[in-house]
Amino acid sequence: MEYIILKNSDLKVSRICMGGCPMGGYGWGYTKEQELIDAVHTAIDTGINFFDTADTYGLGQSEKKEKILGRALGNHRKDCIIATKFGVRVNNGKTTYDNSPEWIIAALNESLMRLGTDYVDLYQIHYRDGQTPMESVVETLEELKKAGKIRYYGLSNINQKNEEELRPFVGKFVSFQNEYSLACRKNEEDMLRISKNLEMSPLTWGSLGQGILTGKYDETVTFGTNDRRSREVYVNFHGDKLLKNLEIVKVMKKIAEKYDKPVAAVAIRYILDFLYGSVVLCGAKKPAQVLENIKGTDWKLERTDIEKLDQISL
Repeated sequence: MEYIILKNSDLKVSRICMGGCPMGGYGWGYTKEQELIDAVHTAIDTGINFFDTADTYGLGQSEKKEKILGRALGNHRKDCIIATKFGVRVNNGKTTYDNSPEWIIAALNESLMRLGTDYVDLYQIHYRDGQTPMESVVETLEELKKAGKIRYYGLSNINQKNEEELRPFVGKFVSFQNEYSLACRKNEEDMLRISKNLEMSPLTWGSLGQGILTGKYDETVTFGTNDRRSREVYVNFHGDKLLKNLEIVKVMKKIAEKYDKPVAAVAIRYILDFLYGSVVLCGAKKPAQVLENIKGTDWKLERTDIEKLDQISL
């Protein structure tokens, strides 16, 4: 396993972070709680010490993920880095964003209870609400830090328009995460610029393109209604975008064969090699998926292979 220290912190984290979205039991098809717990244990056994979750996704059912993660970590808690998020509220199926001091504090206390811990290593703004001044958000987070409830804080889903408000707080935030993969390179320039100008470590979500970059699907792919990928908004599995992704996967399969690695490992390795000091977030529903993902570490893509992946994915 490869490790880095997140900027502006002493958090030494594995460069593969286990994403917790599937743990909510909502929107990713069939999940079995024991398999999810076994996947966390497999992650720990293979050197992953970084786990990313959130207080709520979808219809709010993903609060379960924090409970499952807390139980799964158990006595390993002190050796692991837990990242969770705040800022999304779900009421009667309606989603709103809230970065107010009152909600930050209330959301954190609820997360601590579900996670079964008295502190969070990395507390992240899930989405900006467009109303609460960043100065107020940082002030609240600093108070929570002084109280020992959080160690550090970061951001999620930010872009160029956020740079101006974040510039006065350079050195305060340790990380930011955006969607990025060979199937989604629209945030690439933002991630490179923000990482440099605002001095934060980049984390990537959607690193496997919601699964299309694992090489397990073809043009006949379908999902049940309990899987969010059945909806056309998840473009990686629909229309021309699906066909484009399958062309990327063809190239990935040849490269994977060359290195004797799973296709998913090529997707992960590309990000680790391309984004300096990055961490790749990968969700997993079962131990076998974790074992595939960790094969993305401790090797390098040759320059010619990176160029091939660039050519097909840009």
